[in-house]
Amino acid sequence: MSFGFAPTRADLDRLLAARAALGDGGAAGDGATADSDAPAGGGATGPVAVVMTMGALHEGHASLVRAARARVGAHGFVVVTVFVNPLQFGAGEDLDRYPRTLDADLKTAREAGADAVFAPSVDEVYPGGSPQVTISAGPLGERLEGVSRPGHFDGMLTVVAKLLHLSRADVAFFGQKDAQQLALVRRMVRDLNFPVEIVGVPTTREDDGLALSSRNRYLSPPERRTALALSRALFAARDRLGAQHALRARAASAPAVASRRAAALSALGESRLAADVHAVAASREPVGPCGADAVREAARAVLAEAAGANPPLGLEYLALVDPTDFTEVPDGYTGDAILAVAARVGGTRLIDNIPLTFGASQ
Repeated sequence: MSFGFAPTRADLDRLLAARAALGDGGAAGDGATADSDAPAGGGATGPVAVVMTMGALHEGHASLVRAARARVGAHGFVVVTVFVNPLQFGAGEDLDRYPRTLDADLKTAREAGADAVFAPSVDEVYPGGSPQVTISAGPLGERLEGVSRPGHFDGMLTVVAKLLHLSRADVAFFGQKDAQQLALVRRMVRDLNFPVEIVGVPTTREDDGLALSSRNRYLSPPERRTALALSRALFAARDRLGAQHALRARAASAPAVASRRAAALSALGESRLAADVHAVAASREPVGPCGADAVREAARAVLAEAAGANPPLGLEYLALVDPTDFTEVPDGYTGDAILAVAARVGGTRLIDNIPLTFGASQ
């Protein structure tokens, strides 16, 4: 099937119907704009995948499209949605200045392997004005980003639900950079029995470590240098955790090594020295889990230094949380966690995160 552009729900319906007709051996009908020079999808129909965006597409979005294409194959159908959702912007946020680059977005989506772009207007998505029935994000939506942006996640879930229905998706792809958003979408799909699979895709980063974001274009060169503290803080925390795991692995093996050494000394008749080696091994404290507090401190040190930079970094939160409910994990925690950070540099608000596992052998 050819690449299609759908500015309305009716156009998207026609593209999906044309796809079904091709699968049945029929011909595509009239309606939405299609580019016959684009790569064909294939004969029989496969799963429908959706990648939801607010436009201003970059390599991070392209990686989502490529993941979707790889998942559904040549006979599947990949829809990219481009919609700047007013419901998820609060007072004083950057709704009006959020970048709109539709022509470039169409090119990026097509080159990454999408079959269609659905780019509706606000009136198309919310006919008659703001919806009276919306989806509540619940307690998970009131933490971290929910504190900084009240109501944001209610608006996000409402439009995600609408776009899942409109695209008739079997599988949807979201970036792990927006980790709390991904967790909430998964929770909504599970709690409300949406017949769709949610797939998370790892964060795409610039060569210098900065997580790709459409808002990065707002940063001046000095602001960008300061903004690098977000990823540096996360990497410092990851490295601290790795070092803790390595030290504990060495400590755990030390008693066995000492025991073998003591046995060898005893065989040589050096019983006093052997006893000393046994005593050292026995005196070691039990090896416990790696400390969450030490990991937090490693990240805080980097962010504290950036607070004194020019321009300074204004930290909103640094949180080490359980990925299931985004509550802070205690020191001594074992299992998966997410270290998340949000900060402002100049007039630009940035978020980033990194997944960590405590108590695993490294």
